[in-house]
Amino acid sequence: MSILTFDNFREIFNRGLEQTTRYETTPIELMEPMIYSLLNGGKRVRPVMLLWVLGIQGIDSVKLGLKTAIALEYIHTYSLIHDDLPAMDNDDYRRGHLTSHKKFGEATAILTGDALLTDSFNLIATDDFLTAEQKVQIVHLLSQAAGSVGMVAGQMSDIQSEGQSITLEQLARIHYLKTGKLFLFAVQAASVIAELPIEVQEQLEQFAAHFGRAFQIHNDIMDEIGTLDTTGKQTQADSALEKATYPSLLSLKGAKQALSDEVAQAMKILETLTVQTGKDYQSLAQFLSFVSVE
Repeated sequence: MSILTFDNFREIFNRGLEQTTRYETTPIELMEPMIYSLLNGGKRVRPVMLLWVLGIQGIDSVKLGLKTAIALEYIHTYSLIHDDLPAMDNDDYRRGHLTSHKKFGEATAILTGDALLTDSFNLIATDDFLTAEQKVQIVHLLSQAAGSVGMVAGQMSDIQSEGQSITLEQLARIHYLKTGKLFLFAVQAASVIAELPIEVQEQLEQFAAHFGRAFQIHNDIMDEIGTLDTTGKQTQADSALEKATYPSLLSLKGAKQALSDEVAQAMKILETLTVQTGKDYQSLAQFLSFVSVE
């Protein structure tokens, strides 16, 4: 039986996350909301993707990327906390639970996000499994993915596009920055840690780009047709904020076709990688179940 399953990697990740967070000396007033948001049932798609690429190289490689995977989840969680704030999307629920600012107050939610963002870089800087060169490379890549030329830039463009008419290309650019960059980081960081050949890294980056677009198109579709029970958050939120989405620009049928196209291209890359390397990159196709629309 293959060890390359999502449940296996998620269990490894969740165990590492709980142990790492428990041993921090953070004041309880900050630790409680950090743990609340970190351990509230997220799918862990981004960190598991990082660990999975390492697992393909050999199970012993997984431990080398665990702290970087946790740092990535810290960044993702901080972004969700801030994204839910009244000044942003003003959401009351996340993953079926009250959002951080609804549970702990707005000031505490902002500081919790700030703490997770900053602590993520400390996790990488203090990782004894990484060389100094790897730490510098990974910190650089994470800054590029999350900061002013990555996720934060995408969030800014997303806010500025509310109530505006934008093109499909502009929407795709917003999604690439806001959502795709952290998936890109997952495979880039794994490539640095495993010292993968550049041609393999480039194909993994293409896979992450297609998967990131599919992930966002799926989110747009589920916001249109899903419910609080099926998505864990309030739906029809994008239309309430007059945001452009794939269904609004392409119609629901067109958005589903665009999603299908991205999935097909992602699959093709995995098949090619598997043939070229003799390694089970095709196992990454399990991630595509997260963008399935019934």
